[in-house]
Amino acid sequence: MTAAEAVAETDETTASGDAAEPATDRSLWRNRDFRRFFAGQFVTNAGDSLYTVAVLWLVFELSGSTVLTGIANAVLLLPWLLQILAGPVVDRLPLRPVLVGSQLLQGVVVLALPLAAVTGTLSVGVIFAVVPLLTLATLLMAPMQATIVPRIVPDERLSQANSALATVTLGLDMIFDALGGAFIAVFGATALFLFDAGTFALAALLFAGVAVARSADVEEPDGEDAGSAEESILGSYVADLRDGIDVLRGTVFVELVLTTAVANLATGVTLAVLPAYGDALGGPAVYGALLGALGVGRLVGSVVAPYLEGVSYGRLLFVGNAAGAACWLGAVVAPSPALTVVLFGLAWVPAGASGVLSSTLNQTVFPTDLLGRVSTIKGTASGATLPLGSLVGGVVAELLGTATTVGLAAFGFGFTALYLLARPPLRRLPPVADADPAAFGVTVAPESGRE
Repeated sequence: MTAAEAVAETDETTASGDAAEPATDRSLWRNRDFRRFFAGQFVTNAGDSLYTVAVLWLVFELSGSTVLTGIANAVLLLPWLLQILAGPVVDRLPLRPVLVGSQLLQGVVVLALPLAAVTGTLSVGVIFAVVPLLTLATLLMAPMQATIVPRIVPDERLSQANSALATVTLGLDMIFDALGGAFIAVFGATALFLFDAGTFALAALLFAGVAVARSADVEEPDGEDAGSAEESILGSYVADLRDGIDVLRGTVFVELVLTTAVANLATGVTLAVLPAYGDALGGPAVYGALLGALGVGRLVGSVVAPYLEGVSYGRLLFVGNAAGAACWLGAVVAPSPALTVVLFGLAWVPAGASGVLSSTLNQTVFPTDLLGRVSTIKGTASGATLPLGSLVGGVVAELLGTATTVGLAAFGFGFTALYLLARPPLRRLPPVADADPAAFGVTVAPESGRE
């Protein structure tokens, strides 16, 4: 999770800070390009959250089908599966034009939905024609941020900049998911799409004012050299991925990625049926409250995570996931929607803490020159089950009902607890604060990897 990385970086910065830190913070916020980029990210992330809530609710409202809702959510989650391909693509694109263009594209595409509603042609088919275009534009944003920030922020400010950007993203997930549900309850999904188009237009305006320096490392080949250059880039990219796979092979992270993949499968299941589940509990406002509770839980977990670095990582995973599964099941059987929302939020606190500690652990045990490759591979391997879970969840809900499906999804967290119960070596993993590569099975020769 990017939010987890942000908290980890913030913690490291604080730990190593000195009396000059306040001046450092002021210097970052005096950076005009960073302020514009930060504001643009704030606005576009709001737009992403709003149209996600609106799309899923509208698909369910028009069709009444959890299967179709699951398919829509799977398409919205495709960036998790395709993120491994986006990095090298972004590296070859002119950054500011693509950044601005992606916002304008999303704004124009979103307007197709209220236009269809006014003309009486709005249908699930129209929504499914629109969603892939929105997804493709969103896919570029994460690697775009990673590429742009080093060009507008000095090296010594990178940790603070990335922390600020990631933290505001997590906060927006929480706030705008809840606001989106309330907005739909009062004004309807169509009006929300009109507002959403305005957020993308404002983001494009803010991004247009960011002066992005051209990387000195990028050379534009021409003529016959272009083909060989592309082959060289592809070959280098494949070799980089192979390096990342090699360093992960045989480590405990293979098993940890497996447990995360199962948890993400269950998360995909839940997100697919949440509109129907929220509707049964009280309508779109409850749906938005459940999404907001998920964000609150993750945020609380990420805040408390630095205080848990001295606790055994294996025991923390075991206890946290067991507690999360128990709260999740409690939310399903709770006697009131309010208690359901509270317990559902508590179920996500361990996941938020685990995300932060996992990010810190990566930075501790893996060489810096391999960290990007390792993070991408782990993220794709564990996140690929999110869209699959949405497809499965929609079908299961049609057969068993939404409440039963949400209850079964608690097994996603429960699986991690049970797996660690059966694997004592994982339960004995040391605290993140005391972690060393050998304890996690990581062995990297000093000369391995490439800058």
